[in-house]
Amino acid sequence: MRKSDPGVKKQQFLLVSLALAVFVLLYFFGKTTPPKKDIPAAADVEHSEHQSLKFEDLLAKAKENITPAQNQRLLQLENSVVRGDVKEQQLHVYHQLARFWGDSAHVFEPYAYYNAEAAKLENSEKSLTFAAHRFLDRLMDERQPAMQNWLANNAKVLFEKAIALNPANDSSKIGLGACYLFGNISDNPMQGILPVRDIAQKNPDNLYAQMILGLGGKKSGQFDKAIERFNIIVQKQPDNIEAVFNLAECYEEKGDKANAIKWYEAVKKLVKVPEAQQELDKRITELKK
Repeated sequence: MRKSDPGVKKQQFLLVSLALAVFVLLYFFGKTTPPKKDIPAAADVEHSEHQSLKFEDLLAKAKENITPAQNQRLLQLENSVVRGDVKEQQLHVYHQLARFWGDSAHVFEPYAYYNAEAAKLENSEKSLTFAAHRFLDRLMDERQPAMQNWLANNAKVLFEKAIALNPANDSSKIGLGACYLFGNISDNPMQGILPVRDIAQKNPDNLYAQMILGLGGKKSGQFDKAIERFNIIVQKQPDNIEAVFNLAECYEEKGDKANAIKWYEAVKKLVKVPEAQQELDKRITELKK
């Protein structure tokens, strides 16, 4: 996110919130598996909670699902990276590889990886934060611990490079904190919470910081703290579906059925999808029993 335009920051936050809200509604209402993503992940890479993923393994798995013609094109691009001894040549090929995996093969991990490699070569705050948020957005949807770790570590490197270029960018600091909170990259989650909390204390209107702290509190079972954060967002943005929905879930988790029903009813007013409204009705009915 660009530091020079608060309006752009707000728009970007709203877009992220909308995307996450769509995920929440689709995932939790009647779904038993994560939703189909815009760029699918490499299929069925075997890993355990404590196993570190390697890009080479993800890439090899992704290659199993491309056509011979695509494989030939990919081989040409990969050979161009090896031969490219000039920064501009490598940058161009990384962009081509990212487009190949994103637009032609439709596999997320190599798309994001090569997009990140291009950003590192370009070394601009804009390119680094853009690449970092691709990993972070996927991290917020991911359920596999090992993949969470891979996504978070990639995002972390990019956010750190962006912060080195612009230490005043609170958005990048919040993104970095989110990597620690949701990515299983540290045994000390406070390493992620404290910088984000400092930003929220300095600027309570930074709703990106409030959202990350709210989601972190919810994840750790600190529902009262999460409710406090989500309420701040709802006061500023009453139509923020993600914040409203998370309020309802936090109240339900802590056993406050009355407030859970209140906020599920609020979500229902904001949701225009009939199927989601039906699932909300079911949840509200269960809470009234």
